[in-house]
Amino acid sequence: MVYMPSTTPLPAATGSDVAALAHAVRTHPGWTAKSAIGLVSEVLGPSDWERGPGDDGAVVPTAHGRIVACGEAMWPPFVERDPRAAGFAAVLTNVNDVAAMGGRPLGLVDTVVAAEPAARAILEGLRRGCELFGIPLLGGHLTPHDGTPSVSAFAVGDLGGEPLSVTRCAPGQDLVVAAALDGRMRPDFPFFPAFEQRGTRCAGDVAVLATLADSGAAVAAKDISMAGLAGSLAMLLEWGPFGVEVDLDAVPCPEGVDLAAWLTCFPSFGFLLCAAPGRTAEVLGAFHERGLAAAAVGRLDDSGVLAFRRDGARAQVADLRTEPVTRLSRA
Repeated sequence: MVYMPSTTPLPAATGSDVAALAHAVRTHPGWTAKSAIGLVSEVLGPSDWERGPGDDGAVVPTAHGRIVACGEAMWPPFVERDPRAAGFAAVLTNVNDVAAMGGRPLGLVDTVVAAEPAARAILEGLRRGCELFGIPLLGGHLTPHDGTPSVSAFAVGDLGGEPLSVTRCAPGQDLVVAAALDGRMRPDFPFFPAFEQRGTRCAGDVAVLATLADSGAAVAAKDISMAGLAGSLAMLLEWGPFGVEVDLDAVPCPEGVDLAAWLTCFPSFGFLLCAAPGRTAEVLGAFHERGLAAAAVGRLDDSGVLAFRRDGARAQVADLRTEPVTRLSRA
């Protein structure tokens, strides 16, 4: 995850400025920063997207089944400004990545490089995150350092059914947006921390994705990260590349939060899912039963074009056939 502050003023979203909204999300630093991931292909070369980079986590076969492995590094300025929150975010992002693959988190390890006061705050955040999501902090590494603090974390999860992988996206699948709308936007970073209101429900919330993966009701997913809803969606579609016209009026959005800000923020619980044919109602119902917002907002096609629709107006956000998000190359 690239943790970036919002530095670009975003327009208010109305039915008459869908084009301006599309431009704002496409040029937002949360989206544009994802192109740096292309360095992976530049150094390691092209790869099979299914076995190489592209999803939120890697599926690893073992003698007893399959596990999901993933890792996240927090943005150093964020760690320096709020080390406790960065420690918590290190847990949150890994839990979301495991869930986005259809896995159940088994545990987490961390690496902390910081002076004692910041290291203590980071570890407190890590402890709080593990408590809230009901996973063990298995261990890690601490390096005393008087410079800018940093924290990374790595998680493993159990995979019961087929993974929720972007490689299983296909035209005709309904696109579902699911999110926790409890809470308020953080004023200094584009982050919507619903976990403060969800409390002990958080562990059960993320478990919904594993249940949907096990049942086959959902086939692909991606957590909404610092690329925002629009940027994360572009990454979901990029493998095809597939296209979708998103009905912005159907997108779940917290009351009082500007739509442009919502489309470019990182919600603590926000996921994009592709429903199996005929099972969209089942996917929506699983979230609704827990008091989470969820709605079908579009249907995948083979155009490669991500577009917005609102009040009868339509605007193209990006043509993924010519505008790659991550610049990852495939064999």
